[in-house]
Amino acid sequence: MITPPRKAVLAGAAAALLALSSVSACAKDEAGASLELTSALPDTVPSGTELRLGDPQLQSVIQASGLDSELTDAGVAVEWANISGGPKSIQAFRADKLDCSAVADIPSLFAAWTGTATKIVFQAVTIDPLKFPIYQLGVAPGVSVTSLADLRGKKIAYSAGQAQGALVLRVLQKAGLSQSDVTLVELTSNGDSYVTALGSKAVDVAPIAAANVKIYNAKYPGATAINTGIRDDASTLYCLTKSVEDADKAAALKAYVAVRTKALLWANEHPDEYAKAYYQGVQGLNEADAKDVVATDGAKGIPATWDNAIKRLQETADLLATEQKHDKLDVNTLVDRRFEKVQAEAAGAAVVTGDAA
Repeated sequence: MITPPRKAVLAGAAAALLALSSVSACAKDEAGASLELTSALPDTVPSGTELRLGDPQLQSVIQASGLDSELTDAGVAVEWANISGGPKSIQAFRADKLDCSAVADIPSLFAAWTGTATKIVFQAVTIDPLKFPIYQLGVAPGVSVTSLADLRGKKIAYSAGQAQGALVLRVLQKAGLSQSDVTLVELTSNGDSYVTALGSKAVDVAPIAAANVKIYNAKYPGATAINTGIRDDASTLYCLTKSVEDADKAAALKAYVAVRTKALLWANEHPDEYAKAYYQGVQGLNEADAKDVVATDGAKGIPATWDNAIKRLQETADLLATEQKHDKLDVNTLVDRRFEKVQAEAAGAAVVTGDAA
């Protein structure tokens, strides 16, 4: 699946940042010329331009597909970092050790609310988002939850700064419940932390990756899961604003966004190779489980326009502002729509329109 919320972060934040410090040391000594955010993206990548990317899932696809040669031909040098997701990417941004990272939609909001300027430069969707959700609600063994209404009175795992936290609030909203109707248990979703919390009955309910439900049910007899019925397929690449304002890096990002688009579509067309490259090669799953996860993911798409994604992001920002007492935020300030056309042109006839967009 090419969506950041399922990505396992395979190293701790401290270790990741330590590794990235060497990346920073060998990067270009001088930044490129300043580029206004309203100016056209440059087409030519100056020699030696480097991008520091936390995009492990797409890294494996780009390399398996051979699309990394297009980056080399364009003059883009990439230092890959084993970082994805909101908390660790924001930490790396603040330390100026990373240019961009793969995330869902929530990290860009929390970056803004906590004073880190970023821009979304990539949007992807799931072709059939309700049939292939990213998350289901895992239910602890012995706990009876068969519908959203049954969440009343339950202990629910919750991480305010992650996609899972926003999903919980959206689920409560859909169920006609408020935070006072449940007990939200603050718990950052790292690795299998939510699954472990469910198995130990530290919480009654937690959003867990749909791809992990089968494993969860097998590991904990009596465990169950239910669908949320809520679209949760937001998938982005967001970057430090100052990186996008660097003319050299902006040119490199234009090339990378086009390659990333092609890689995502390649994964749709080569599911077995994708499963082998990422889920077997990086995540360590066996062949059968890797293929099962890819089948659970559903096909991904590039929206012809970002209008619907921005509308959904605004609705989420408004909900979080109300429920978590944040300032109101105009999400148009968080997206760099110059890359919208870059994606669409790279996808060609494969762009997605209609409800899935």
